[in-house]
Amino acid sequence: MTTPWGELALSRFPEDPRDRLRAWDASDEYLLRHLAEQNVPLSGTVVVVGDRWGALVTALAAHRPVQITDSYLAQEATRANLARHGAGPGDVRLLTTQDPPPDRVDVLLVRVPKSLALLEDQLLRLAPAVHEGTVVVGTGMVKEIHTSTLQLFERILGPTRTSLAEKKARLIFCTPQPASERPANPWPYAYTLPDGIGAVSGRTVVNHAGVFCADRLDIGTRFFLGHLPDSKGGRRVVDLGCGNGVVGTAMALANPEAEVLFVDESFQAVASAEATYKANGVPGHAEFRVGDGLAGVPAGSVDLVLNNPPFHSHQATTDSTAWRMFTGARRALRPGGELWVIGNRHLGYHVKLRRLFGNSQLVASDAKFVVLRAVKR
Repeated sequence: MTTPWGELALSRFPEDPRDRLRAWDASDEYLLRHLAEQNVPLSGTVVVVGDRWGALVTALAAHRPVQITDSYLAQEATRANLARHGAGPGDVRLLTTQDPPPDRVDVLLVRVPKSLALLEDQLLRLAPAVHEGTVVVGTGMVKEIHTSTLQLFERILGPTRTSLAEKKARLIFCTPQPASERPANPWPYAYTLPDGIGAVSGRTVVNHAGVFCADRLDIGTRFFLGHLPDSKGGRRVVDLGCGNGVVGTAMALANPEAEVLFVDESFQAVASAEATYKANGVPGHAEFRVGDGLAGVPAGSVDLVLNNPPFHSHQATTDSTAWRMFTGARRALRPGGELWVIGNRHLGYHVKLRRLFGNSQLVASDAKFVVLRAVKR
């Protein structure tokens, strides 16, 4: 990536030489170019929110910025990119969306996330640290910035306008105003599940901002809940890509002897899963882990993996995440262990499972979804 401070060699995480997706886009370049051309003072506390793969903080490392991210993968990519360019461990402060934000923010740079709720939560959490002299600049691709995005900046921080588009990217300029009172933060959000979905019928779900379908039960998960395996005894079960944890919680309620591991790369998701589990007083033992799928889980230590894999990485449609999840599940499963997957019919997961496991059984299907079962031989 070409920046006003030189060329940067950047990569995503985990690194894959076959992956042709870049670790930055035109909106990152536009923002950095604006900071240099306008001589934006970067001597105070610089906070970068939503930096996708660390491109922004790597470019600005000399100014000792603070990065706030919801993504474990983005945080690991940032560490690798900083190390590649000689930045020391103290040059950039890496925070998650679950950590307390800095007490004062002098420059706030926001890479607009896909989730408007996550943006709302982060702006509300940062607002007390923003002052009238804070420089606030957002960035994103044109298709990511909507009227609702601008209204959110304006409602929480102050008057907002946008730049002209360059290479299909746009900047957001916000002028913070003193506020006697700010909107209350509605996150996390809790609701009661409907009846007819098995062990979690009528139970409580807790969602932090940015978690998929945070205000309702999505139809794919509803279908999966109706076709979960009948797993009994002291088995080790993984809710892989757990989101708000409703699937793993359902398994724990149906089998109190099970040991359930909830894992996701989103800090918000794992916090939601833990809150959902605790809100329902589930007996038994559970573990909550933020990480890259089943990396770090001992091989042959798991009896059952339940998975609803994503098929997007930000704006890119890709099956690389699903493939990593499937291969990680096969490694972690003991012989005879099972991977249960739900996905859209058109994604063709049965082909991948047959290639990897040598088998794939259709458990259930409707017009949109399939539930598949693969056994490690």
